[in-house]
Amino acid sequence: MVRSSGKRVAKGLMIGAALALLISAVAGCEAGNDAPTLEFHQAAAGAYGSADDVSISNAFVLGAPGGQSLSPGESASLFLSIYNGGTGDDTLTSITAPGWASSVQVTSGTVPVTGGAVRIPTQSEVNLAGPEPQLVLNNLAKPLNGGEAIPVTLNFEHAGSVTLEVPVEAQQYYYSSYSPPPVP
Repeated sequence: MVRSSGKRVAKGLMIGAALALLISAVAGCEAGNDAPTLEFHQAAAGAYGSADDVSISNAFVLGAPGGQSLSPGESASLFLSIYNGGTGDDTLTSITAPGWASSVQVTSGTVPVTGGAVRIPTQSEVNLAGPEPQLVLNNLAKPLNGGEAIPVTLNFEHAGSVTLEVPVEAQQYYYSSYSPPPVP
């Protein structure tokens, strides 16, 4: 009988040690100097996709403030990041939002734009992520509401095309610091 309870104690100690390691591993996420453990982290709610060696991340459209919608004829900001993991440069040649916007314009921002195209160097990321819009959906065809998703197609010179279901985020809470497109 003593031998049986000794096994139980040893088993309990092993389970306790395993739990202690697991808890410390989970709690150690983002540890280190300047760890933002007490800061709010927005969940990555954007769309993700890839075409060949090009990856698109956290794509979203900025809608109107909560409870409101953007009207037909208005414009909306589109935000996203692109990473080229290939062995050669690529170019984002165009973006379309069929049935939602008559055109998608690349504005002059911090990203080099040549004739409406965005160069994406090899092994580099191009951030079209704001808070000032560098991509604008012009002349909306129908009302745009927060909480819905719209199809957006990105066309690349070498990687081809990718269509994403891009969520519309209301301009509130985390997205309140993002800007709508400038009024012409």
